[in-house]
Amino acid sequence: MPIEMPTDRSRTLAETAVERARWRVGRRLAWHQALHDPQREPRNRSPWLPPLRRWQAARLATGFADLLAAPRTRPAAEFFLSDLYGDHDFSGRDRDVARVVPLMLRLLPPALLEALADAIALGALSHAFDLRMAEALEAEGGGTLEIDQVRYARAYRQVGCPRLRRHQIALIVRVGRTLDRAVHKQGVERLLKLSRLPARAAGLGELQGFLERGFAAFRRLDGAEDFLQVIAGREYEVSRRLFAGHPRPFG
Repeated sequence: MPIEMPTDRSRTLAETAVERARWRVGRRLAWHQALHDPQREPRNRSPWLPPLRRWQAARLATGFADLLAAPRTRPAAEFFLSDLYGDHDFSGRDRDVARVVPLMLRLLPPALLEALADAIALGALSHAFDLRMAEALEAEGGGTLEIDQVRYARAYRQVGCPRLRRHQIALIVRVGRTLDRAVHKQGVERLLKLSRLPARAAGLGELQGFLERGFAAFRRLDGAEDFLQVIAGREYEVSRRLFAGHPRPFG
């Protein structure tokens, strides 16, 4: 069967998608880098930041223990906890992105670039909340850097921003849906495999690994909507309970 050449209209749409992805990745990278710069943002030096992240990662692992235990959902749940929403240092991945945006635009389809842009936005927003939470915990004081449910809930309410908290959860769902769509697009897996050697040769192992883990996890799901709805539903409910001062916000 002969391959049809793209029409002018389809070529324009493809170019528009790439330009949109370029703009989104660039803006989110600038925000991410500003938030992580200890000179511009001294709260990065807070001694409360590491224990806060560990506490949140443990809370998420407990809250999604059933998804981590099920063979079908385990890879996607592990990907969310390790690469999107957990106690993980994303600086290597995002340094890779900053260095090679032009190379990425040649190697990767817009679907994966959109997922990457949303992942960087999620990481930046989550870090911004962590900085505020660490500041609130430090202001409260205490003899040790220990966090419990009561102290965490108090800091969460003090930081506030319920609409942004909902947006944070919505970004998790959006990354998942974008990856799920990419899994079902013809040729995306082949392009991802073709980018492996050039990416590693250019020192972009963190970035390539992130994309490959996400793609593999969502391919294993074979339809992500039920998984994403479970995550969103639980996290929206936890946030609602925390803001309401519920005595058992995590169920």
